[in-house]
Amino acid sequence: MRTHRITHAAVLAALIAGTVLVPPAVAAAPDASPKAGAAATVRAAVPFTAATAQRAADGGHTLSWSSPAGSVTVTAVTSPDATTGIPVGTAPGTGSLTVPAGTLPEAGRWYFRLTPDGGAPLVVAERSLGIESARNFRDIGGYRTTDGHWVRSGLVYRSNKLSGLTDAEQQRMVSQRVTLDVDLRNAIERHEDPDRLPAGVKYQVADVASLSHGLRFHDSALTTLAKAIAAGLLSGSSDLGQSIGYPFMVDFVGADYAFRDLLTAVATNGSGATVFHCSAGKDRTGWGTAVLLTVLGVPRDTVEADFLASNQYTGNPKAVELGWLRAAFAEVDHLYGDFDTYVREGLKIDDATVAALRAKLLTD
Repeated sequence: MRTHRITHAAVLAALIAGTVLVPPAVAAAPDASPKAGAAATVRAAVPFTAATAQRAADGGHTLSWSSPAGSVTVTAVTSPDATTGIPVGTAPGTGSLTVPAGTLPEAGRWYFRLTPDGGAPLVVAERSLGIESARNFRDIGGYRTTDGHWVRSGLVYRSNKLSGLTDAEQQRMVSQRVTLDVDLRNAIERHEDPDRLPAGVKYQVADVASLSHGLRFHDSALTTLAKAIAAGLLSGSSDLGQSIGYPFMVDFVGADYAFRDLLTAVATNGSGATVFHCSAGKDRTGWGTAVLLTVLGVPRDTVEADFLASNQYTGNPKAVELGWLRAAFAEVDHLYGDFDTYVREGLKIDDATVAALRAKLLTD
């Protein structure tokens, strides 16, 4: 589609937007049934319609699920790929089970394999890795798609900055087989707070605010700015800067390159798990997560819930607002008509990459 080089009068608007693109970006909620997944291989759906794992402060776990199975057997495993582990109980096909603290030995992270009496198993885990210096470090797996598949746990993580990782926290990353770190921050942020990573983790920059591709927008920067301010005022946004920043993550050409690089990196990392992050792990990381989950077929309400979870993980109930995320999705619709066209024409993600993402990250 045609892009617009900003005029002298729009430079100020671009700089204003840039200051918002610099902070962590919020993830936008994806369309419920993106055409992007149409080319993916059709696979048998897991017979679970809901499943969660929550870790209590004392180290115990509470598991719950819904399925048409008669019964479900639960096994604790230390890897999402493991097929054997520690049996912890059996419960009805729709039910719950508590694993008290002390039942399981210490481990970097416990996963729980739910095996129905008929059908394929599902692996769930507490999302947070419990990394105190990066409290928004969490798994984006464990979500159900509109076609009945599940996003695999233990393969992709979202986080805030990783500059304060302790040695023990680095080992936690190693235990979860993290081999690639994609940094969405700008050059100043990266210089002031460089990531502290364990040996063997590859580092890649995907700067959302980079000007290496020019200061270009898909629409008039002044028009986008005016609409964003009006929408923010109308919705009662507590932060007009963020209300402006989200649409610009879709309108700014440089951001297209960054999010394309992110999705491509996830698809092609064949040696382990990937973590991506910005500074607070809620804005740029939020939109990147929303894009990825939407491509995988996760419904919009689930994407929005994942986005809002930053309020819980950061400990700041006002860290993000749903209106910000929805503003980014509205800009997608304005510029491209639908999310699938944004992926194909804006991010220039081809069908092969979409198929690779779905084959890698969705359950069989």
